[in-house]
Amino acid sequence: MDHFADSWTALLTAVAELPDQDFERPSGCAGWLVRDLVCHLIVDAQDILITLATPADTEPTADALTYWHVEDHPPTGEDPLDALTVRLAAAYQDPGLLRFHLDDVGSAAGRAAALADPSARVSTRDLVLTVGDYLATYVMESTLHHLDLVAHLPEAAGPPAEGLAHSRAALEAIAGAAFPAGLSDRDALLVGTGRRAPTEAERAELGALAERLPFVLG
Repeated sequence: MDHFADSWTALLTAVAELPDQDFERPSGCAGWLVRDLVCHLIVDAQDILITLATPADTEPTADALTYWHVEDHPPTGEDPLDALTVRLAAAYQDPGLLRFHLDDVGSAAGRAAALADPSARVSTRDLVLTVGDYLATYVMESTLHHLDLVAHLPEAAGPPAEGLAHSRAALEAIAGAAFPAGLSDRDALLVGTGRRAPTEAERAELGALAERLPFVLG
């Protein structure tokens, strides 16, 4: 729960501090500008609120790791839902409106998470998880999207170290393999999820694991 609060708050703060011109810069998500990513984060915040208000009375069917599945191909930005996000983001026109909406619904999601019972069960994506496990998935989601947010913004603050470490450990558990110790948590996540290609030196260090990359989480 603490990892979620720290990662989510850091992401909201990073968006709040972006100057208007940065919303027109590319993000780390294929086909999306920063404004498109921020619009997607609004949808994420809504998802948190909806899920926390959707109790389940059956046993959990997934946990923080089995919630994820590894997809065959990285997103291209051409998916209909991705295209809808781009149109929604453009409709805001003023970056200040995007900032306000994310702060409004994102802060509410953070408060709802803080008030939730970690052992309670909720339903999302046809799965049942404990609240604690569900919020743990959002440590990964927040951390990866924070990396996407600052991919081309060298002056912007990145995700917290604890969130990076937590997400790396989760990705390694999902992959069933550890990334080389020489790779920082940030680089392990970027390379491991296909957000950038490994350098020749990193590929040599990765060994056979390089042939299995990327692990595209969905």
